[in-house]
Amino acid sequence: MRTARVLTGAALTIVALGPTGAPALAGDFGKLEVSPSPAQPGTLVTVNTTACGSNGSGTGDASAVGGPASFALKPGTHKEDVVGQFSVPAKAKSGTYGIGVKCHNGKEATGDLMVGSGGSGGGGGASSSPGMSTTATKPPMGGVKTGVGSTSENSGLTEIMAGAAVLATAAVGGTWFLRRRGGRA
Repeated sequence: MRTARVLTGAALTIVALGPTGAPALAGDFGKLEVSPSPAQPGTLVTVNTTACGSNGSGTGDASAVGGPASFALKPGTHKEDVVGQFSVPAKAKSGTYGIGVKCHNGKEATGDLMVGSGGSGGGGGASSSPGMSTTATKPPMGGVKTGVGSTSENSGLTEIMAGAAVLATAAVGGTWFLRRRGGRA
């Protein structure tokens, strides 16, 4: 009976405090639009977000792809958008890279840049054998879809932080409940 009360108290704490804690964390993150994506090495890329607010500004980070660790974002032509640009390095390899922005209002935004291969994809004299393909293939990208555990493919920092906030709130509420109950016994 005591276990049922403890679990009920923990569940009620999650329900009561979970929705109020998660939006506060989720409100500090926004979406960063990256264009063009996919981009080729040497391409000028434009990023924009509404996270910085009207007439806001921020600093972007494209170091994941080998680009600048700091580039400016300034108000754009669209209302409440800030815009910045950087060049994809000529030696950038194919893949998906995270690009981040820190706004001067304290909010952050993230987006993905896909880089395609810059070459023409020639075979280069590969010999042909029965049952063998001579076409170039792309390496696999993304998470392994095993159907067991892991996070979803599209989960971002916002969802992870919201989940962590709910778990932390449940832990604090459960501890409080148990300590309160322990004082009476």
